[in-house]
Amino acid sequence: MPERPGPGEPSRDLPAEIMTQLCANLDALARREMRVATELLMDTGRRPQEICALPLDCLARDSDGSPVLVYENYKQNRLARRLPVAEATAQVIIAQQQRVRDRFPGQPVSRLALLPTTRANRDGAKPIPLSSLDKAHREWVDSLPVLRTGDGREFDKARVIPYAYRHTYAQRHADAGVAPDVLRELMDHAVLDATRLYYRVGEKRRRAAVDRLASLHFDRHGNRIWATAQALLDSEYARRAVGEVSVPFGTCREPSNVAAAGHSCPFRFRCVGCDHFCTDASYLPDLTAYLDDLLRTRERLTAALAAAPGHDGTDGGIDRWAAADAMPSQEEITRLRALISRVTAGLDGLTTAERTEIDEAVAAVRRHRTVMLGMPRTPPPSRLPDLPHRSAVGQERPA
Repeated sequence: MPERPGPGEPSRDLPAEIMTQLCANLDALARREMRVATELLMDTGRRPQEICALPLDCLARDSDGSPVLVYENYKQNRLARRLPVAEATAQVIIAQQQRVRDRFPGQPVSRLALLPTTRANRDGAKPIPLSSLDKAHREWVDSLPVLRTGDGREFDKARVIPYAYRHTYAQRHADAGVAPDVLRELMDHAVLDATRLYYRVGEKRRRAAVDRLASLHFDRHGNRIWATAQALLDSEYARRAVGEVSVPFGTCREPSNVAAAGHSCPFRFRCVGCDHFCTDASYLPDLTAYLDDLLRTRERLTAALAAAPGHDGTDGGIDRWAAADAMPSQEEITRLRALISRVTAGLDGLTTAERTEIDEAVAAVRRHRTVMLGMPRTPPPSRLPDLPHRSAVGQERPA
């Protein structure tokens, strides 16, 4: 059966220039509660229903005095969640709190809503309904002048909905370089996969990451290629995308393997012994883990062959031909060690600033690398080590 089509990249966020135009027209929101709700949606990235249901005492302070929004995550039943917010956002909340207290002076704070509705709400405990926010927001957006992107194209106003601010919040933090695990906490997601649905790595950031790693490409001998590479042109990106395919520890330019999307290697994925193979610094954790796996496999097979002889010409419960075929070759281990040493040496020769840029580029590339082809001889390691700054390459570690 054919595979189900995978989801496209997230695209529900609003471009920065559209957000600028929206913020410049907030005064057009006549009702104060609707304006405050919209501002909080933009600033905090919370779900619309979470903003509507905020209690009056939703603002707290950390021990250092920094403002914190206290809200309820009703979707996942996670109560009393705390989100750090900017002081400007805190001032919006404080001003709204004062308006509510002036409107309902005799009610206890614990019963009041931050955004009370104007209908059938004598005690101030009833918040604005989500449907009212949606309606007021739609009327406001439709009343605005034409929204235009940075290149002058008209932006579809139908995309400007309250929930789009949550995607925009995630994308804004991702573009600022916030780590995925931190962004997951800010979005209050239980799993990281849910957070990844809210943002994408922009094309400019992808190209910047590729450009940073361009000077750290190595062939199978550990020799640098593209050592003096300049920023790649669009045509060069396209050529590379067509003429290369991902393999476990780099890319392959063998035509038949490229045509088969990486699933028809004529040399059984002996990448480090193939002239069609090249790698870069982002694959160093994979190369190191594969070397460890080869050493462990060799130790296990050596121990099996050293065991008591079995029946029918076998040693240790395995035929000699099977053990010989599964035994990692010393040539592959030697070549792999040399390649890792050359890549590591290339990293060690960088300045601190250059190393920081390379680390950021490696993180961006590895975070969004989706192709991982398994080796036909040994299973891929379940966990990969972090990219080392200086590793003791070539030392055998016990299994």
